[in-house]
Amino acid sequence: MSVDVQVETMIRRPLEVVSSFAADPSNVTRWYANIRSVEWQTELPVALGSRMDFVATFLGRRLAYTYQVVEFAPGRRLVMRTADGPFPMETTYEWEAVGESHTRMRLRNRGEPAGFARFTAPLLEAAMRRATRGDLARLGALLEADN
Repeated sequence: MSVDVQVETMIRRPLEVVSSFAADPSNVTRWYANIRSVEWQTELPVALGSRMDFVATFLGRRLAYTYQVVEFAPGRRLVMRTADGPFPMETTYEWEAVGESHTRMRLRNRGEPAGFARFTAPLLEAAMRRATRGDLARLGALLEADN
């Protein structure tokens, strides 16, 4: 059974501010509660083919995985897929301007848990949804505080 979690939020900052900050994997430890570190395998800035090693904790477990950027349209969309890690995962960020000063951001995580995690996919999906809502709330608070 697969997991597919999509969450969106409205951030009271212009599209360029939100998308440029969120699309930079170097910033994720500031707004993702569970991500502990990011190390670039490729040169900065983020581009098609960029690879980064992430270390996270989730549901009490340490997870280490490598993301590769498979689609990047600055200011519109960023898609990353695990190139290495505990189970295949794809993360998509989408941004949409709402007027001149607000941005709608969508964050989608989908993947195919393997092994025992397959049997707990509904619980995993619910936990991912809660975590993702919290992460987007932290991102909004962080960017709106800089206003």
